[in-house]
Amino acid sequence: MMPTCPLCASTDHAPYHRDARRDYRRCRRCALVFVPAHQRLGPAEEKAVYDQHQNSPDDPGYRRFLSRLFEPLAAKLSPGARGLDFGAGPGPTLSVMFEEAGHPMAIYDAFYAPDAAALERSYDFITSTEVVEHLFAPGDELERLLGLLAPGGWLGLMTKRVPPGVEAFAGWHYILDPTHVCFFDEASFRWLAERWQLTVSFPAGDVVLLQKA
Repeated sequence: MMPTCPLCASTDHAPYHRDARRDYRRCRRCALVFVPAHQRLGPAEEKAVYDQHQNSPDDPGYRRFLSRLFEPLAAKLSPGARGLDFGAGPGPTLSVMFEEAGHPMAIYDAFYAPDAAALERSYDFITSTEVVEHLFAPGDELERLLGLLAPGGWLGLMTKRVPPGVEAFAGWHYILDPTHVCFFDEASFRWLAERWQLTVSFPAGDVVLLQKA
């Protein structure tokens, strides 16, 4: 059977690039570039890569990096808005920044904070930084997150967008990480916004804000 696009479930996709380790296919419907399922890492291998991350709220450089999402999203929130940081990783930091700004936060991470109860509440905003490129089924996961948002709520994502042209993609550092399996084009987010009737904006080259109706 033809595999489906992990974002939009279309079977209308084609080979885009191949390197020494993996194949990359591009969806003609939503423009997502993705790695076929049989070439993804297993859970233990995936976690071994994440365990090497050294992110911390005590790192000013990491805070500056996250501020590209924090600042434009925080400017849109009402005082005391409640948030979820999805995919917080081994050193949650963005949640700390929002709590310092007066926003109660929950965190969820499949490996480091697998609190299923956090995915059963309603939130005014949800953040997910450098996460969607790791998801095996981003369409399902994003649908679930949107279902947790209150009306008018915000979903803030950070992920680098596919550079224009196959040659640029082939030399892109982002594909070197073996845990990166889905690569979003700006058109991918515009498809998502149309599919779920969201407003979409791009305040930075690797940041997208989606607002629920």
